[in-house]
Amino acid sequence: MQEIRSSRLDAVAARLDVTSPEEWAAVVSHATAGGRTLDVCVNCAGVALAKPLVDLSLEEWRRVHAVNLDGVFLGTRCALAAMASGAGGSIVNVASAAGARAVAGNAAYGVSKAAVRFLTRVAALEGASKRIRVNSVSPGAVATPIWEGTAFWPTAVAAASGRDAALAALVRDAGMAEPDEIARVIVFLAGDGARSITGADFVMDAGFSAGG
Repeated sequence: MQEIRSSRLDAVAARLDVTSPEEWAAVVSHATAGGRTLDVCVNCAGVALAKPLVDLSLEEWRRVHAVNLDGVFLGTRCALAAMASGAGGSIVNVASAAGARAVAGNAAYGVSKAAVRFLTRVAALEGASKRIRVNSVSPGAVATPIWEGTAFWPTAVAAASGRDAALAALVRDAGMAEPDEIARVIVFLAGDGARSITGADFVMDAGFSAGG
């Protein structure tokens, strides 16, 4: 936020529970107030959970899907409606390579991300006549705080002597992608350079899903 403002651009932060239709409506209403248009929507909120099916509760399953899938559905729905009244726009949904290749113990997360990829294609077809492009990106492992909830994280932090160093080690030693790598592709899909691209999924997983 500070970096945006230091570039003499306007920026406003708003709280958003992506599972709440009311909060989505309020945020989009604020963004389009005063005749402004919604040009880009990036649905990137997500939670991770890895458990064998026999240990996975229905509550856990629903929580993962509420954020990873319902949140993308609500955001895409709101953006389609807002962009249809303007000059079109670009919606980018963050899926995952886990939605393209099955991994034992990853049912809740993998299924939610596979559904995001399919939802993106449907939305692209519905938005095409209104000049709304809808695409997804499917990263592999990315060095973000999402790993803080995993069993290995305390050991990783201790070994690296700190949180930031642990994230850097995930890139250096584990070969994970840096968040900026994913962000650059999202920026491309949001811009005019991708104006002929819609209904596509950009896989960024270093070949992980190619062998699945």
